[in-house]
Amino acid sequence: MADPTRRELLDRLFAANGQSLTELCQGLAASRQAITKHLRVLEDAGLLSVLWAGREKRHFLNPVPIQSIATRWIHKFQARHLEAIVSLKTALEGGNSAMSNPVYIYETFIRATPDRVWEALTSPEFTRRYFHRTRVASDWQVGSPVVYSMEDGTKAVEGEVLECDPPHRLVISWRPLYSPELADEPPSRVTFEIEAHAAACRLSICHDRFEEGSRVYEQIREGWSAIISSLKSLLETGEPLPVAGGDAS
Repeated sequence: MADPTRRELLDRLFAANGQSLTELCQGLAASRQAITKHLRVLEDAGLLSVLWAGREKRHFLNPVPIQSIATRWIHKFQARHLEAIVSLKTALEGGNSAMSNPVYIYETFIRATPDRVWEALTSPEFTRRYFHRTRVASDWQVGSPVVYSMEDGTKAVEGEVLECDPPHRLVISWRPLYSPELADEPPSRVTFEIEAHAAACRLSICHDRFEEGSRVYEQIREGWSAIISSLKSLLETGEPLPVAGGDAS
């Protein structure tokens, strides 16, 4: 991120997330080949995620690495005068205001096996520790219901299993019930993908199929990054982070 061209690319994606290489190259002095190399560096660093739209790559900001640094180190030392870093974190978690039907993508590497990450996503004993103290319940068969329940038994989120390929891919519909205005929206979709990567694995989450102007989308923009950071900490250290209700024992 010390390179000014890479910072410019991140700023452009903040202004309009999901751009193609052609769109990102417009107005830049660097060649298309140079921009491709810069994008690859940002992707390797985990700051970008790529989705294919037909034959075209679309580039999306990934806020998780910045969120993880802030939570693990900055909060730990309780440093002062950190407005610049906080502003950067906020920028990288910015929305897709230029997209009529936004997509939000999260990606992180976790030092754990795919089976362990899958268990953390699908086991109520895990989710209650990092996911706002909710317990997930499902038999994980395609077409079966999925429910995240709060401590008092009320439903926080409900959905349906759309795809299930353990421990690699899980797709569910998503309808939040903790707020009447959110529950009125049509269900969106969450895709979890787990990929073994050396001694760790890559967890990618894509939340899409929102209506234009979705209130649910505005809610999940910061919510997922806190949940993922706490999940990562739980699997790597045995303790969740003090975010997303991650203090249940």
